[in-house]
Amino acid sequence: MTRAFYIILAAQFFSSLADNALLIASIALLREMLADRSQEPLLKAFFTVSYVLLAPFVGAFADSRPKGNVMFITNTIKVIGCAIMLFGIHPMLAYAVVGLGAAAYSPAKYGIITELLPAEKLVAANGWMEAATILSIIFGTVLGGFLSSSFTHNWLVNTLPFITLSPATTAIAIICGVYAFAALLNRIIPDTGVIYGKQAHTPWKLIKDFWQCNLTLWRDKLGQISLAITTLLWGVAAVMQFIILDWAQADLGKTLEQASAMQAFVGVGSTIGALLAARFVAMRRATSVIPVGMFIGISLISLLWIRSVWMAFPLMIGIGALAGFFIVPMNAMLQHRGYVLLSAGHSIAVQNFNENLSILLMLSVYAGLKYFHVPLHSSIVFFVVLITLLMYLFYRWYLYNKVHYNADKLIEEIAHHDHT
Repeated sequence: MTRAFYIILAAQFFSSLADNALLIASIALLREMLADRSQEPLLKAFFTVSYVLLAPFVGAFADSRPKGNVMFITNTIKVIGCAIMLFGIHPMLAYAVVGLGAAAYSPAKYGIITELLPAEKLVAANGWMEAATILSIIFGTVLGGFLSSSFTHNWLVNTLPFITLSPATTAIAIICGVYAFAALLNRIIPDTGVIYGKQAHTPWKLIKDFWQCNLTLWRDKLGQISLAITTLLWGVAAVMQFIILDWAQADLGKTLEQASAMQAFVGVGSTIGALLAARFVAMRRATSVIPVGMFIGISLISLLWIRSVWMAFPLMIGIGALAGFFIVPMNAMLQHRGYVLLSAGHSIAVQNFNENLSILLMLSVYAGLKYFHVPLHSSIVFFVVLITLLMYLFYRWYLYNKVHYNADKLIEEIAHHDHT
């Protein structure tokens, strides 16, 4: 791996750290405002709206200039979104602005990896990127809960008497500084020297080009499988983040700060799984992990019977390990097919559109279940059945493509982009 890759890794860690800390701090702020609990999953939904609405434009933007520059601009937007929450803007609207920056950041973040590294290193690179992202989720959720706690706020007020903000807004102010540091790291990412063809600028042309890219990836016999799987998994992951928060508070009697720390154990498992995938799953064998997806769904049913923290810890780690081991090869395979068929920025934009549309739909369903007071355990059963059934259908779909179209051979194709 190159020095540039490790700079990208560090920038991604701190940017994602702030994203996850801000989510917990925003939930704490909603609770300070005595907002309805059904608004909490909508925070994440508002964050992902930009990924869906801006998908036709962010890929072209990421490919139109050096990606380090794109990452700096978009992290600056995150700073602004975080800061306006301090001035009375509703948390959902402010978090949507942060999502605007994240939506444009993502194609550059993942696209630059395919520009820096050859295809045979993509699984390993994605393993490191996934591990860094998961570690940022671990520390971010814990940091958000810690900074939002009354204990931390009291200590800060006693140490720095000029602080007059509430616990949640104090946390948000500190998180703004983390975003700013990530933006500074983006400034030292070197230009890869990759140049794509002239990008369209008119909105209609961009939408038309994006839709064509989307259809191209969905029609590819290998791309459609990895895209379907990652789309489902990211939607489920977003819902499970809130289900675990609610479950830890309802069944284990934990506070928001303690429940957010429970998510850290899912992150620990995901890190282990991601690193194992990076070490043992080569790109040519990426499809071999597809059956693992069904076990992710089945394992979640165990939440119904866990009443002890000590039983919950290994379960969280196990679920995370399955997800991490599964998603890394799927992401690498999807990036490779996207890079071969499209371009780095456009392929990631297509991926983000589909995955975040899934997140938006899944979170809207969960918010609806909460709004109508559907019991938590019934909601868990619903999502377990949905995940397991869809993963089984996707596996059967892959087997069909393998037999009838020799889909696995597509992994060996090489991209033909102009480099200067």
